Amino acid sequence: MPKLTIDDREIEVPNGLTVLQACELAGVEIPRFCYHERLSVAGNCRMCLVEMERAPKPIASCAMPVGEGMVIKTDTPTVHKARKGVMEFLLINHPLDCPICDQGGECDLQDQAMAFGFDRSRYTENKRAVKEKYMGPLIKTIMTRCIQCTRCVRFSTEIAGVEEIGLVNRGEHAEITTLEKAVDSELSGNLVDVCPVGALTSKPYAFSARPWELRKTNSVDVMDAVGSNIRVDTRGREVMRVLPRLHEGINEEWIADKTRHACDGLGRQRIDQPYVRRDGKLTPASWEEAFGAIAAKVKGLSGDRMAAIAGDLCDTESMFALKQLMNGLGSENLDCRQDGAKLDSSTRAAYLFNSGIAGIEETDAVLLVGTNPRWEAPLINARLRKRFLASGLKVAAIGAQADLSYPVEYLGAGGETLKDVAEGRSSFSEVLKSAERPMIIVGMGALARADGGAVLALARKIADDFGMVSGDWNGFNVLHTAAARVGGMDVGFLPGEAGRDLDGILDGAGTGEIELVYLLGADEIDMERLGTAFVVYQGHHGDAGAHRADVVLPGAAYTEKNGTYVNTEGRVQLGRLAGFPPGDAREDWTILRALSAQLGEALPYDNLGQLRAKLIEANPVFAVVDQAQPGSWKAFGSEGDLDSAPFISPVTNYYMTDPISRASDTMAKCTETFVLGKQEGATETDG
Repeated sequence: MPKLTIDDREIEVPNGLTVLQACELAGVEIPRFCYHERLSVAGNCRMCLVEMERAPKPIASCAMPVGEGMVIKTDTPTVHKARKGVMEFLLINHPLDCPICDQGGECDLQDQAMAFGFDRSRYTENKRAVKEKYMGPLIKTIMTRCIQCTRCVRFSTEIAGVEEIGLVNRGEHAEITTLEKAVDSELSGNLVDVCPVGALTSKPYAFSARPWELRKTNSVDVMDAVGSNIRVDTRGREVMRVLPRLHEGINEEWIADKTRHACDGLGRQRIDQPYVRRDGKLTPASWEEAFGAIAAKVKGLSGDRMAAIAGDLCDTESMFALKQLMNGLGSENLDCRQDGAKLDSSTRAAYLFNSGIAGIEETDAVLLVGTNPRWEAPLINARLRKRFLASGLKVAAIGAQADLSYPVEYLGAGGETLKDVAEGRSSFSEVLKSAERPMIIVGMGALARADGGAVLALARKIADDFGMVSGDWNGFNVLHTAAARVGGMDVGFLPGEAGRDLDGILDGAGTGEIELVYLLGADEIDMERLGTAFVVYQGHHGDAGAHRADVVLPGAAYTEKNGTYVNTEGRVQLGRLAGFPPGDAREDWTILRALSAQLGEALPYDNLGQLRAKLIEANPVFAVVDQAQPGSWKAFGSEGDLDSAPFISPVTNYYMTDPISRASDTMAKCTETFVLGKQEGATETDG
C-alpha cells in the first residue's frame, strides 16, 4: 500500500487508486465533471487538476495512479488559477438559462462554478448553438449546454451495453448525438443522473417542479423483484419523480426506466371509493355498504368455498392480514403465485436468489434457464454485464433468444436441453464443472408451467452435481418477476393442507365449488375462469380485477403506505409513505382489519407496530431489515418428466407489466417506440 502526502498530510491508500480517489480518502474535495466512480476514466474536462511535486505542470488527478512517496498539493495559487481557467473555458458556450433549466438547484456545473470558478469571463465572442437531438420519449436534450464530458457515452457503452450515443466532429464542432435514434435501453433514464449539466434532462418531468419544492421520501421499488432503493419526490399528494438511492448490494446507484418513469401511472385510473355491483353494473357505495355486501355473501358459506389470491405489488403486511382472515373463516385456499409458478416453500433456499445480487460479481460461469434478465430484472442484467467486462464471464442460456448486452451461448429452447446439461451432454457442462463459483439462474419462464416442479428439481440437481453449493457459496438462484412473491412465500400465503392452489381456485370458481374469491391486487390472472363466483377486489387501479369484481375496495399504492417488501434475494426492506391515497382509499391492512371486525373474525392488532410484531412472531426473517437471510439447503422440487415445449419469458413488454405501468402515459410512449416500433420494423423486413 503506497504512502503519499496530500496537503502536508501523509496517507496510506490501497494499490490501484488514482490521486483523485486518494484525495477523497484524505477528506479533500476535488472538483470533477468527466470523472465518475463507476465509469472508465476519460480525463477530458481537466477540472480535477492538482499540483504534484517534480511535475512540470498540474496533473489530471482522475487519470494519475497513486505512487509511493508522491507529494500532492490541492490548495495552491497554481491549482486555483488552473481551475478558474478551466471553468472559464467550460462556460464560454454554456447558455445563461439556469432560471428555466430543469437541472437548476441540483447542477454540478452551478455548484462548482460557485465554489471553484471565476467571477467574470474575458470572452466576448458569440456563443455557439447546437441543435437538439432526438433520444427517445424519456430524454429531453438541450445540447447547447453540453460540455462534452462524455459521461453519457461511457454509461451507455459500459453499463447499459448499447452503443447508441457517441461524440462526432472535432474542436468547436464536437457534438454528442445518437444520430436521431431513440436510446433503446431499460437503463436510459440514468443518463439524466450522470449528466453533470442540464444537457440531458427527464422529458416526462420537464418544467414540472423545482427540487426545493419537493418532499423527499426514501423507499423501495416494486416494479420488479430486485427491490431497488429509491427516493420518491412528492408535491402534495402527487408523485413528481422517482430517483435512485445508493445501495451497493442491490442497485448500486442506478434504477430501471420503469422504476423511474412509471410513477405518472399513480395518478391515473385510480380507485378512490368503494363500489358494489348492482343490476350488473358497478355503482359507488359507502364502506358500510361494501362491507355489508361481503358479509352477506360470507354468511353461512363454509371456508372450503372461499379463496384468496394475492397480486404482484402487495406489501407483506396486507398478505399476512388476509391470510389470517381467510384462515379465521376456515379457508386454506390461498395463493400468492399469480402466474402459477411451481415454487417450493419447504425451504427458503428453494425460492431465493441465494448468491445475492452482489454475488454475481464473484461468479465465473452462469446458466440462465427460462429467463430474460434484461426485461425481467434490468439491474441484475447490468451486474452480469459488469462481471463480463471485468472477467470475461461465460454465460449460457436455455430459452428464448434475446440480446442481453453481453455474449451469451444459446444452448437450446426447453427441458430437453436442460436435461442434456444435467447429464453432461452439453458443451456448457464442462464449463460449469471447471468453474470455481458456477451459478444457475432459473426464471419464471421455466417455473410457471405444468412441469415447473420438475424443472426446479432438475435445476437443484445441477446445482448439487456441478458444485454450485459449497462452503460460503450458493449459486442456485431463482429470479422472480413480482415484488410481492418472496414476501408471500415467507408469510405462507400458500395453499394449506387441504387447500387449493391458483389452478385449483380458478377451476373451482369455474365449476361453482368456489363461491367467493378475494383478489388482493391480483390483475394478471384469467378473469374468465372465475365463472360466476362472487369476486371481491381490493386494489388501487381500475384494471382487470376491478372490472370483474362484484365489490371493489380502494387500496393504497406502494408510495401511499408504509409496507414491508422482500426482494428476490430474500432481503427484507421497508417502503415508506410518501403521499396519501386519493379519496376514500386506505392502506390495505387497515381495510382488512375493518372488514374482519364486520365478519366477526377481528384480527388481533390495531396498529402497524402490533401487526409487524405478529409478522415477526410468525416468521423471524422479518425482524432483520436489509439483510438477506439464507435458507437451509435440502431436497426440493418434484420429480417428473419435463415437457419439450420451449421456455418462454413471462415478460413480453417490459414497459407494461402491472396496473401502474399500464396506466402510465410515459410507459405507453415507450411501448410505442421500443416495442411496437420494433415489431413493425420486423414485419416490414419480413415482407
